[in-house]
Amino acid sequence: MSTELYHYHTIAQETEAEYTDRGSRFIAIAMPVESIAQFKEKLSVIKEKHPKASHFCFAYRMGADGMTFRSTDAGEPSGTAGRPILGQIDSKQITNVMVVVIRYFGGTLLGIPGLTQAYKVSASMALQLTTIIKKPIEIPYEIQFDYTVMNDVLQVLRSLQCTLLHQEMQLFCSYHVGIPKQEEDECLLRLSKIPGLVSKKIQE
Repeated sequence: MSTELYHYHTIAQETEAEYTDRGSRFIAIAMPVESIAQFKEKLSVIKEKHPKASHFCFAYRMGADGMTFRSTDAGEPSGTAGRPILGQIDSKQITNVMVVVIRYFGGTLLGIPGLTQAYKVSASMALQLTTIIKKPIEIPYEIQFDYTVMNDVLQVLRSLQCTLLHQEMQLFCSYHVGIPKQEEDECLLRLSKIPGLVSKKIQE
């Protein structure tokens, strides 16, 4: 069975590149991102850092299946910014990625071809500076158990390279974990053998 059913490709770290044309500056920032809420937070921070910019055009693609996506021209002529940026993300076949291109207007109109080229090239430059990595698709679960079996739980999670997303320690322990899709059946089988443990898939 193809490993592509169990993994996706994304970028390793945030990068920034700058492109200029006839006085206009285009600053492209590529970032890994996990959710729309996280995207909004990062976009807000970028806007605060660049209060005098004339445009904040962006695109993102998210989800292991890449089906969550959006692009915007943010006031530029239709099709000149968001679509070229998204096109650069898609050309690398990556997901869980956002690219924001900040424009400082230089006083000279670039025209449709010039704008399209500027947003395409700046986004491409930023994405070329980062490493593309393969990550496992993870299925979110909540597991509850008595603290006396915590070591047994952690041993299973570590051996199958699960991600601990959130934990609460009260009378019972509650973990939110990401279980690699490829290891889901094995992980649930081993967890089911731990006395008193209850697991439940989290519906996203």
